[in-house]
Amino acid sequence: MGSIISAVLVIGGIGLIFGCLLAFASIVFEVKQDKRIEQIQSVLPGANCGACGFAGCSAYATSIVEDKTPVNMCSVGKAPVANAIGIIMGVDAGEVTEKVAKVMCGGNCSSAVMKYEYMGIQDCAAEAKLSGGAKQCPYGCLGLGSCVKVCPFGAISIVAGIAVVDPEKCQACGKCLKTCPKGIIHFVPKENHEWVLCSNKDKGAVANKYCSVSCIGCKMCEKVCPSDAIHVVDNLARIDYDKCISCGACAAKCPRKAIVVEGTEKAKTNEEQIRDALNKPESFYRT
Repeated sequence: MGSIISAVLVIGGIGLIFGCLLAFASIVFEVKQDKRIEQIQSVLPGANCGACGFAGCSAYATSIVEDKTPVNMCSVGKAPVANAIGIIMGVDAGEVTEKVAKVMCGGNCSSAVMKYEYMGIQDCAAEAKLSGGAKQCPYGCLGLGSCVKVCPFGAISIVAGIAVVDPEKCQACGKCLKTCPKGIIHFVPKENHEWVLCSNKDKGAVANKYCSVSCIGCKMCEKVCPSDAIHVVDNLARIDYDKCISCGACAAKCPRKAIVVEGTEKAKTNEEQIRDALNKPESFYRT
């Protein structure tokens, strides 16, 4: 009996010694975390969506404190969060451009040419593995709603075979961008209301066979833009949103109706207003 008690006391003593050593080591080798990291984490939305380019809110907060990252990169938190982080860091948050996701495809059920009828799993990635999907256009939205499933804000729905984002619900978390196997969902400034709803980079003759509303790279939009905000690159019209004034001139001139203007009073496609703005005759806008 005595030997058992002795063994217990020895083992207990050894455990106590090692415990004390570990406690001492934790104090000596402690890596102190800047309190501002915790403060920034407390004001971040906690979505851990990765839209800022980091693995999560903790990684973003750490990078800010280490003076590596601007304070206004949280697209979910937008200006209020950026300003709060700016106060913590003692810096000016600067201007925050609110962004929303946009599906750059207008090839719905009535305009896109189909190769076959897909009958498999209702998942865009699965369909894309079968010859690129049911649509002839290799860049077209597959419309099976993989982006709908990952959106935590219910901002995406499928309309006539293509995904459509509700800008009022979208928080620009970026999950849909990562999920889309075609890579045709992009962030655009929320204040702008003009988009090229096409992602096809093939030459015009080929794109024309795929979809009736595809961009064919004709450059007619370039000629009418008063702010030099749109150019054809790789056979596809692209808008520079830093220059775009949403006047609608390019949308009115586009023979394919691939450019769309929606939304506010600023974004009108009324031909008379555009002609007055650019001082061009009516015939200039007839295709």
